[in-house]
Amino acid sequence: MADGRREPQPALSRVLPRAGAKDTRFAGAEGTIARSITGHAAMWSGAAAILVLLTVSASLARAQSSLPDASTTPGAINPAVAQKTIGETICIRGWTRMVRPPVGYTEELKRRQIAGLGYRDRKLSHYEEDHLIPLGLGGAPSDPRNLWPEPRNPPDGWGADRKDELEFVLNQLVCSGRLPLREAQRMITTNWIAAYLRYAGPRRSPDIPHPGTR
Repeated sequence: MADGRREPQPALSRVLPRAGAKDTRFAGAEGTIARSITGHAAMWSGAAAILVLLTVSASLARAQSSLPDASTTPGAINPAVAQKTIGETICIRGWTRMVRPPVGYTEELKRRQIAGLGYRDRKLSHYEEDHLIPLGLGGAPSDPRNLWPEPRNPPDGWGADRKDELEFVLNQLVCSGRLPLREAQRMITTNWIAAYLRYAGPRRSPDIPHPGTR
């Protein structure tokens, strides 16, 4: 100071805690830091949980499939159609028009099925509500077990138009007596792509006209 004297220093005992005593000088700060860390951890934990949920939801959304799910679309037949009745049913002109269900019914069913299947693409026009066993092979017209939203342009290229080709060829084979009705129904139900490669692909019988020439 001005007179050259030193001011008295506080005793150490007033600054430092006694041996064995708890230092409480930063207790409030520690609590604030702890609460801050806990809050940030909870925030990041919540964000991580949301990210996981979004990832799981995206993975559960299904892509279009060229083959129906056999557990929901096993196929169903029209009891009026049998091998002995094909001459009065599927082999007469106009049969499919007579038994086809109303568009209003199939469109509403298509909407419900697309949602139930969890398809990412929900646009109705991208699908044809298809009879797995076609009407021309004795498929049940209105049974939901025989109807499914078939993609028109799936990634693998096996779309609705190709299945329509197969349906025509198989109908011609059945009605000409060259293929039993039950066998045609079984093949198209089991794997219509395999049936296409066998009967409607490049190796199909040359005396069966292509659907485009009808």
